[in-house]
Amino acid sequence: MTIPNYITIFRFILVPFIVMALLSEYVGAALIGFVIAGLSDGVDGYIARRYDQRSELGAYLDPIADKLLLVSLFVVLGFLEQLPVWLVVIVVSRDIFIVGAVLLGAVIGRPMEMHPLLVSKANTAFQIILIAVTLADMAFEFSLPGFRTALVWVAALLTAASAAAYLVAWTKHMAGDEQDRK
Repeated sequence: MTIPNYITIFRFILVPFIVMALLSEYVGAALIGFVIAGLSDGVDGYIARRYDQRSELGAYLDPIADKLLLVSLFVVLGFLEQLPVWLVVIVVSRDIFIVGAVLLGAVIGRPMEMHPLLVSKANTAFQIILIAVTLADMAFEFSLPGFRTALVWVAALLTAASAAAYLVAWTKHMAGDEQDRK
């Protein structure tokens, strides 16, 4: 266990508190928790790189913690009617698709290493911005409807593009393994 792994585990623990704060209408607390989670994500990555504390466990835990936070907040913000349900469905479906494809590959003996694609990084960045703007809008009651709508559409397009890119990569991987076996 490394310091970055402990910080990542802290993010896992933080998720239910952020969700409960949001559901209990303590939006300011949820926003603060979201900011702390984001900062801790940057800190654990910095420490892992700077002090050579990268680990295989951390390589798995970090993206899972990120996805748990983002998916949880998308679902809750959809439930609270702060984000459109169709966007929540797209975001959650993409993540289920990716996890399902990776698991299927492992089950049938063709595991695939997942590396974040550029479109996926852009997608995550826009999802984070959308959640932060939505929480800030809710907490401070300022209205950014046009900006939020634009972020919703950009996040939707990037989520779909990311899913398509992973589908192409997975399909090529699976086809390549099939050709190698002949």
